[in-house]
Amino acid sequence: MIEDTIDLETSTGEMETFICRPERGGPFPAVFFLMDAPGIRDELRDMVRRLATVGYYVLLPNLYYRAGRDTTYGPDVLEKGSADHKRMRAVRTKMTIPPVMEDVAQMLAYVDRQPDAAKGPVGCHGYCMSGPYALAAAARFPDRIAAAASFYGTWLISDAEESPHLSFPKMKGEIYIACAEHDELAPLAMVEELKGLFEQAGTTGELEIYPRVHHGFGFPQRWCYDRSAAERHWERLLALYGRRLKAP
Repeated sequence: MIEDTIDLETSTGEMETFICRPERGGPFPAVFFLMDAPGIRDELRDMVRRLATVGYYVLLPNLYYRAGRDTTYGPDVLEKGSADHKRMRAVRTKMTIPPVMEDVAQMLAYVDRQPDAAKGPVGCHGYCMSGPYALAAAARFPDRIAAAASFYGTWLISDAEESPHLSFPKMKGEIYIACAEHDELAPLAMVEELKGLFEQAGTTGELEIYPRVHHGFGFPQRWCYDRSAAERHWERLLALYGRRLKAP
């Protein structure tokens, strides 16, 4: 595998981005892996590597870069009231969808310049806070984002500009939304409403509720990690990208 960490230039600064792709057989379809609220860490980099091994050019950007270089946190970030949790929340609560769409535009421009990245359809998936970002990207860039997925995305129905529930009719690609049965950040009543809006819009794809699991079930180092559900999430994601991105 080939790994790099670059500073990707945007209109508001340098976005530190971890990139991983196979050594042989390119060019590879590009995939944007959007982080959850606790931010960039080795756990996410390992997930990027797993995805890259099956034939993708994967970018993992630090979406907190506007707040500075010190926006990475230790394990205590998951403990409410800890110093790292307070630091993270101070950044997270200022995040909105439109600036992240500017970041996605810069990532698209970047991969278009890379010889190892295939020209054409791109995939985008996000976890937790980035579930809405991945779906918004599918609506903002419908001719490029051919596949998008949200895993236990938070507040998928909100008053936010470009909220996913408003964007379903704009999406041309295939969409996959995975929700945990137990998730205070995406209650089942909200999920059911979202499912109705999804079906009403005629959007291509699926909304699936994972039974008996909690928000964060896909992360191996999280207390709520569920191996069966986590492997199902990989199965769904790889099948989605295999259908829509045509990895070699």
